Amino acid sequence: MHSPSSPIRHLSHALLGLLLLTASSAHADQLDTILAAKKLRVAIDLAVPPYSMKDDKLKLIGSDVETAQLMARDFGLELEVIPTTLTNRVPYLQTNKADVVVSAFSITPERAKVIDFSVPYAPILVVVGAPKGMKIDSPADLAGKKVIATRGTTNDQELTKVAPPSATITRFDDDATSMTAMVSGQAEVWVTSPMLLQVVNEKNPARNIESKFTLKANLLAVGLRKGETRLKDKIDHWVRENLRNGQLNAIYRKYHHAELPPDILAAGR
Repeated sequence: MHSPSSPIRHLSHALLGLLLLTASSAHADQLDTILAAKKLRVAIDLAVPPYSMKDDKLKLIGSDVETAQLMARDFGLELEVIPTTLTNRVPYLQTNKADVVVSAFSITPERAKVIDFSVPYAPILVVVGAPKGMKIDSPADLAGKKVIATRGTTNDQELTKVAPPSATITRFDDDATSMTAMVSGQAEVWVTSPMLLQVVNEKNPARNIESKFTLKANLLAVGLRKGETRLKDKIDHWVRENLRNGQLNAIYRKYHHAELPPDILAAGR
């Protein structure tokens, strides 16, 4: 039998301590990490107008951009924008490439299984857009038509649920590519948000694209990794406070030319 002071016993204690330290590091609190770095890394797709886009001076603007700027400023942190695509929003959280996502990020049951969401701060509609002269009143009218969607988005998911078997769906990797297809006339039907349809008409008025019908109304929220309770509580409190004081409504009005709906504003009461 080894004595309490034997080398083997000391080695066991050292290994136990190392394992506990490693486990602690692996589950480090994200809020503490953010505050220590004095920086908030926010993943944003840079080409989803009016949520995120560049102006004529190549400055990044948009409702999600200003939302991220306001959050970092209120938290007393430097904002670092991490460029992403809509497809990579969840992976960027899971691989710690970003602390949070503020990028037209709809709350869905599927996403909520693998990441957490804050209190909703804005809405986004999923609509079917097509030229004014094209008769489309329901999903059944998509039969035989070529329809585009941006891969991995809720727009893509909602379209997939209702598209007739004879509809041909082309999925692009980002909204910028989908936009190019619509502006150039390569595509006739786009399942997206109303504001992106407006951008198509601004770029090419001859397209005369309009919203035919709404597939779904989704809620946008800040995305973060699972289990970061303190960070989620802080962001939830921030969202509620800025719904109450009107800051988030002002940002939404500036870029979407509408007021936040009552169900969103109710979270701030």
